[in-house]
This record gives sequence, structure tokens and C-alpha cells, in this order.
Amino acid sequence: MAVSKNGASKTTDCKNFEQNMQRCNCTYEPCSRKGTCCECITYHWRLGELPACFFSNDVERTYDRSIAAFVRSVKK
Repeated sequence: MAVSKNGASKTTDCKNFEQNMQRCNCTYEPCSRKGTCCECITYHWRLGELPACFFSNDVERTYDRSIAAFVRSVKK
């Protein structure tokens, strides 16, 4: 059993969970997908979005995960 950034216990079969948590820059605290990238990417892609890790920290904090926001952020 692993523990997420917000202290919640999480059972995961992801062999990279701990490494993923070290790199995850998502600031949305109730997120249950932190550290399980395949679930995170699937969730956001289904909504037409990209996950937090595609964005710089300052853009991530806006919670605008749209593809348009990503394009704007890389054009700067």
C-alpha cells in the first residue's frame, strides 16, 4: 500500500508508483489518480484534456487542462 501526497492510503499495482509520485506536479488534492499515470492520462484524455505533468507548475495551478491551454503555454 502506498501513500499519496495528501496522506491518503492508496493500493496500486503500478510498479512505478513511487517514482511517479516524485514527479507528479498535480495540485488537485482530492485526485485519486496521482501516481498512477495510465489512469490519469486516460481520465484527462476522455475529457479532451492533458494531465498536469504536461504543464509548467504555474500553468498547472490554473487547473485549465485543455489542449488549447497547453498550446498557449508552449508558445510563450
